[in-house]
Amino acid sequence: MEKKKEPVLLIIIKIVIVGLSFWALADNPYGYYQFLRVAIFIAGIILAYVTYENKQEINFWVCFYGLTAVLWNPIFPIYMTKEVWSVFNVTAGTIYLVSIFKDKQSNGQSLQ
Repeated sequence: MEKKKEPVLLIIIKIVIVGLSFWALADNPYGYYQFLRVAIFIAGIILAYVTYENKQEINFWVCFYGLTAVLWNPIFPIYMTKEVWSVFNVTAGTIYLVSIFKDKQSNGQSLQ
């Protein structure tokens, strides 16, 4: 099966999520964290769906994006301390960043 090239919009979504995740380490008002929940929830759903449709298999990336949608969901929120959320935000932001470069490598594009 031929691998499909990732659309630019999905790369932009990932870059935005990386920025939002790392910005969450700053001292932000509570509304920012509510917005972050919604943004990562929506991005996780979109990316899990598109990744599954492109690969036609459940792989690490589908599971990761789905897990972020579950953890950051605004409908049934999971409550943790700010310190714990900071670890999750940095971890998720880093993995989203890696996914950008991983997709470029698997599509044969240069990382430079």
